[in-house]
Amino acid sequence: MGSDRIAIASRATRRILDRCRVVRDHKFRLKDHDPADTGGLGLDRRDADILLEEGVARLAALQEQFFAAKHGAVLCCLQAMDTAGKDGTIKHVMSGVNPQGVRVTSFKVPSAEERAHDFLWRMNRALPMRGEIGIFNRSHYEDVLVTRVHPERLDRTKPPGVKFWTRRLQAIAAWEEHLAREGTAVIKFFLHISRAEQKRRLLARLNNADKHWKFSDADLAERQYWDDYQHAYEQAITATASKHAPWFVVPADHKWFARLVVVGALIEVLEGADRSLPAPDLTAIAAARAALEAEAD
Repeated sequence: MGSDRIAIASRATRRILDRCRVVRDHKFRLKDHDPADTGGLGLDRRDADILLEEGVARLAALQEQFFAAKHGAVLCCLQAMDTAGKDGTIKHVMSGVNPQGVRVTSFKVPSAEERAHDFLWRMNRALPMRGEIGIFNRSHYEDVLVTRVHPERLDRTKPPGVKFWTRRLQAIAAWEEHLAREGTAVIKFFLHISRAEQKRRLLARLNNADKHWKFSDADLAERQYWDDYQHAYEQAITATASKHAPWFVVPADHKWFARLVVVGALIEVLEGADRSLPAPDLTAIAAARAALEAEAD
């Protein structure tokens, strides 16, 4: 892949980020976003791998500076339908970063202790510290997605009404605004896969013995609620997209393209972050150097 073509593709990737980004759009509809979009980059798999490798290297360099500076944190939320590629995205995009500066948390069904608190309590406990990138593999949005599709899973005697979900989404938006004010950059990804592509990936798992461990009966069960989930995602994205906590609706039918979008968005966040290192104590450094040089070999 020539350097000119790489530069063109890199500029195109930035335009694609703007197209995927949702900061406030009361007319937002998922149907307006094509899950098979590849941004017109015209890349083959080898070209895409080269771009991803360059992006991962750039992200690693930025993350090292960010980790050392410790001026703020980044919270990256990944949401998707089953098989959309959340785990693979984390694996490939974060492959070059220092593990000390990254914390991945996967939220499952709430425990008894977690249910005894408000729904954001367990998320607060898992927030990244300054200098860290925190990744929520499924996040606080499960509490306005899964429970909205399956309200019987809430600990309530009556089904929640529209006001319940409106207030819960307002709480999420306020919490994310609070995090941003306190120095945590919030960035949210919805890996947008088509129903047809999900079917293809599920069949691929079933037809490959080495992938059987990935299959769960729940995958097919939840697939029956596809339209309900699409509606829940539309409601959540519309209510919580903001300049300080944007959503990226990432076309995910092509895994290589989804990974390029995610790494590009994370690079954008870190490039805009304060990565200035604290002033060194030159006196202490000089004293340490003198002490070491004075030691007998």
